[in-house]
Amino acid sequence: MTGCAKRCKQGFVKFVLSLHRLVTGTLIKDKIDDDLEMTMVCHRPEGLEQLEALTNFSKRELQVLYRGFKNECPSGVVNEDTFKQIYSQFFPHGDASTYAHFLFNAFDSAHTGSIKFEDFVTALSILLRGSITEKLQWTFNLYDINRDGYINKEEMTDIVKAIYDMMGKYTYPVLKTDAPKQQVDAFFQKMDKNRDGVVTLDEFILSCQEDENIMRSLQLFENVI
Repeated sequence: MTGCAKRCKQGFVKFVLSLHRLVTGTLIKDKIDDDLEMTMVCHRPEGLEQLEALTNFSKRELQVLYRGFKNECPSGVVNEDTFKQIYSQFFPHGDASTYAHFLFNAFDSAHTGSIKFEDFVTALSILLRGSITEKLQWTFNLYDINRDGYINKEEMTDIVKAIYDMMGKYTYPVLKTDAPKQQVDAFFQKMDKNRDGVVTLDEFILSCQEDENIMRSLQLFENVI
């Protein structure tokens, strides 16, 4: 496994742990300004029966998830600044703000500027209980920054740089300055099957399914709840 692949996997593990701590209500927000949350309009989620039909969670699981979500987000919604502050706690040696921005946009699928419980639990349902194809499609949407249905080199460069920034400059082994470009080139060499300069969803899913490391990384989500 390449150095970047290892770092990406470490990022996945930390993300899983952060999700687990968030949904079980054990995330400590020592450095978070709670006023950011309380200034937002309180939001009550849709009925649990409706969410049960839309997700892969039982009513009981949704109750547990909602209790944890409300414990960390009393207003019922999370804005981007607060999301970044929560997420950054898990990467103390790096700058997670840019990657958290991309991640926030993936959760905020309706582009409202905030994440409601419905947004959170829908994405969580895909990441934890979805099929391989659903998980890969969600990941593709995360990387497709401008949401045009393709991943181009500029988008992938932004993602890779954000991951390197998040993991921190003290990561061992020390990263070379040209590491992001090398990783992006390798990504496109592997996934851009028809060599047209962009990666489609079908190309992305096919390439990921052929990669054992990626498949194992996706399995990290399965036993969080």
